[in-house]
Amino acid sequence: MKKLILALITAAGLVAGAQANTGGAVWDKAPARANDLAALQNGAKLFVNYCLNCHSAAFMRFNRLKDIGLTDQQIKDNLLFTTDKVGETMQAAIDPKQAKVWFGANPPDLTVIARSRSSAGGSGADYLYTYMRTFYRDDTKATGWNNLTFPNVAMPHVLWELQGERKPVYAEQEEGGHKMEVFKGWQQVTPGTMTPLQYDQAVGDLVGYLQWMGEPAHNTRVRIGVWVLIFLLLLTFVSWRLNAAYWKDVK
Repeated sequence: MKKLILALITAAGLVAGAQANTGGAVWDKAPARANDLAALQNGAKLFVNYCLNCHSAAFMRFNRLKDIGLTDQQIKDNLLFTTDKVGETMQAAIDPKQAKVWFGANPPDLTVIARSRSSAGGSGADYLYTYMRTFYRDDTKATGWNNLTFPNVAMPHVLWELQGERKPVYAEQEEGGHKMEVFKGWQQVTPGTMTPLQYDQAVGDLVGYLQWMGEPAHNTRVRIGVWVLIFLLLLTFVSWRLNAAYWKDVK
């Protein structure tokens, strides 16, 4: 038993050491935008303009965007770039064969990406929010970009014009007799068209939309669930009082 416990402690230490050495980013908490229609509309615009070129959302139809306050005409005028029918699904503009040649693999479908990336580090929205904010210039990569959250990622930084170019800053730190590089922050190399705060807000809108797209009925489900719980509480109270009334003479 002692050997087993020692082995588990050693394994945990190795995992922790490996994580420390990689200097990976800790997931930031994504802002809650599920009930903000303006934020969801802006996120939809960012998604269509920057993501839909390579990534599909094959299980989402354009006309479902009416659920976040857009009209058919607004969708046609501003968001239909890959089709001319509002009832069509969101298909990527890129040729899958070309995508595989350029990136080494076809870009994944993003319909439920926010639901599929949750882990012990946080929710899928937290992962995406951190991922889209941790790109940095890396000339050794084919795309010219790398990512602190997803090292050696094949995807280029499609929002780089908004964020600008940054590079991670590391500091050497000694721990347990070993020297390691620890991530300390970011250095802005060239400015983007947005300030860091504006970019974080834009990414928050985009992630909020991706989260909503994974389950468009989420808000309705939660709202109905609250009323169902209230009804069950009232029913429980009425049943309790009826039971007391039925049995009072027996007792």
